[in-house]
Amino acid sequence: MRLFRRFTPWLVAVSLVMSLPYEALPHARVKHAVPHARVQTGKTVVPEPFGAQCRVHVTGSHVVAYCHNPYPLTDHVSLHIDCDRWWDIDSDTAPVEAAPAMTVRMTGRCWEKVRTVWVGHQR
Repeated sequence: MRLFRRFTPWLVAVSLVMSLPYEALPHARVKHAVPHARVQTGKTVVPEPFGAQCRVHVTGSHVVAYCHNPYPLTDHVSLHIDCDRWWDIDSDTAPVEAAPAMTVRMTGRCWEKVRTVWVGHQR
């Protein structure tokens, strides 16, 4: 029992120090500290712009999408149509290649009403 009383303050002190955030520790405030191995220094990688800009027009049950690719990488776009009625089959078009500075037109339709429409992009 005495052994437990002797080590209790040390146990509490160690547990409090271990629960402190990293920034509160004394070595974290040193300005000339060496960065961690997982921190990258130097050049930052800027992702290349990608993705065609698409406009979708829904007229009744017909859908037309125009996609223009202003970027130097080719984008493969596909039209996805979700129909409103449960018995109406949803449709997806095959990917169409939108080369740089090119506009493509995709069409589709439902039998009655269109619920949602979106355009998918692939590199």
